Amino acid sequence: MNAHSPIETLVIVGGGTAGWMAAAAASRFLDDGRRKIVLVESEEIGTVGVGEATIPPILSFNAKLGIDEQDFVRATQATFKLGIEFVNWGGLGESYMHPFGSIGRDFDGVAFHQIWGKFRERAKLGPITDFSMGCVAAAAGKFAPSSSDPRSPLSQLGYAYHFDAGLYARFLRDYAEAGGVVRHEGKIAGAEQDAKTGFVTAVVLEDGRQIAGDLFIDCSGFRSLLLGQALGVPYHDWSEWLPCDTAFAVPSERTAPLLPYTRSTAHGAGWQWRIPLQHRTGNGHVYCSAFMDEDEACRTLLSHLDGAALAEPRKIAFTAGVRDRLWEKNVIALGLSGGFIEPLESTSIHLIQTGISKLFWLFPDKRCSAVERDEYNRMMREQFAYIRDFIVLHYKATARDDTPFWRMVRDMAIPDSLARKIDLFREKGRILRYDHDLFDIPSWVAVMLGQNIIPDGYDAVADALDDERVLAALRTLSGNYAEQAQRMPSHAEYIARFCLAPAMEAHA
Repeated sequence: MNAHSPIETLVIVGGGTAGWMAAAAASRFLDDGRRKIVLVESEEIGTVGVGEATIPPILSFNAKLGIDEQDFVRATQATFKLGIEFVNWGGLGESYMHPFGSIGRDFDGVAFHQIWGKFRERAKLGPITDFSMGCVAAAAGKFAPSSSDPRSPLSQLGYAYHFDAGLYARFLRDYAEAGGVVRHEGKIAGAEQDAKTGFVTAVVLEDGRQIAGDLFIDCSGFRSLLLGQALGVPYHDWSEWLPCDTAFAVPSERTAPLLPYTRSTAHGAGWQWRIPLQHRTGNGHVYCSAFMDEDEACRTLLSHLDGAALAEPRKIAFTAGVRDRLWEKNVIALGLSGGFIEPLESTSIHLIQTGISKLFWLFPDKRCSAVERDEYNRMMREQFAYIRDFIVLHYKATARDDTPFWRMVRDMAIPDSLARKIDLFREKGRILRYDHDLFDIPSWVAVMLGQNIIPDGYDAVADALDDERVLAALRTLSGNYAEQAQRMPSHAEYIARFCLAPAMEAHA
């Protein structure tokens, strides 16, 4: 095959969030006027649809597509997200916030949490969250966009979105189809493969139609029709570290106030999410079926809703883990077809986004060379492992011993990569972070401290700073965050003023 034979037809197998994110991005960046971009999906096959909460990198994804934020928020009935509140994780009755954005400001190259660690006892500084614009605003129920002015406390604010996953897919479908993507309706019955290379040459629909292509993106969900079934790429089970394997999801009536953050509440054998949207609240209970049966899991979910349920709870079974390779031959898996890490830190959509960006960087010709595949697989395995460790931290770093589930995760063996991070932080608050680790230092600090991993000491470099000057700066910082929060509109006021969904205007 000619080394310069370009991909002529790109076939995306499956819709939902993963499929339409891929299609929208492909229509924007891969349409050279000759290449065909095709998506195959069936209206009869539902999507998992729990990806209603996101993390800040989605802002860059939407921006690269040229999507106007206010139009997007209206169309998806979205709200804004300043972070995640964790309730009952470190211990029963305890709570903490994992904010987006930075925490405080570094002093002469010394990380802020090291400064806080030095003075927290002797100066009675209060919780580190007092020095986070995101935490202070979230606690007050306020929201405003980030500022590009480095002098403003809002420059330290990070945010993401809560949205209706079905509406997001619909929004991206309109975008992709306007950009030339052709959608085919139909259920996939199988795949045709080249007898010599094993490359997929076409997907076969139940009615006998064949959709041929040169490169296939598998967005078929847990079924993994191409990567898992047709190509037989094995799945690495991570349930030894992430034992939750089932969820029940249910929408409920919207309640006031409209909180600008996700809430994650730990229960007896797992945890419950609460995601506020403009028109409803998304809820789900993720749990380990070895420690709780379905009836108890449903009762736990329904008894902890803030408003009336709007449907019957929907069951989702899963196994945490990742495929051995995300790119095999001429098939790349995005979303659930490649792996799944429970939605505790809202990383599912980010992994789709990451997979798309790395594929575009390594976009192949028809040969799908091994060097490109290998590099893609290496980078994606790293991403999954980094996120896995961050999620496992939430379970391992608990003092709870009130149920067999919490005693098990508290005492379980953990990956060496995470054990090193915990040990280094416990010693002097140092964060071992790799170059491509999704979560930055403030995120690791928020969860470590929030779940009572308190360093025994602090970085000695902090002793080279002038104590009085530092303490004066700390007092000014916390005061600035509190004053800024008071000037911000409430979350509900901001949405009503700038991006209220049309469906909500009649109720405003």
